[in-house]
Amino acid sequence: MQLLVAVINHEECVEDILSGFVEIGVTGATLVDSRGMGRVLSREVPLFAGVGALAAGSRPANKTLFCIVDDAKADAAVRMIQEICGSFERAGIGILFTVPVSRVVGLKPELA
Repeated sequence: MQLLVAVINHEECVEDILSGFVEIGVTGATLVDSRGMGRVLSREVPLFAGVGALAAGSRPANKTLFCIVDDAKADAAVRMIQEICGSFERAGIGILFTVPVSRVVGLKPELA
């Protein structure tokens, strides 16, 4: 199993990602509203107001998606997210990574 974490900078993509998950058999995910460090420091912490360059071109908010996926579905999920959002190799799209998971409590086995 893998923990898939994706910071999606284009919130308009989230609905298509969730629909795509259902199509590939990933039936559970959690979404959290999030903001990047540059945005927070440059807008909300007066001491760091001079670091506006960190937030230049950044979006005011994004969504962070968490889900546990079976190893066999992880590559398909990553590919599908990049097909919808664009390549995460390009700046401003977001961040995506997976981490191996050795134990999950509270999740039905068929959902992973």
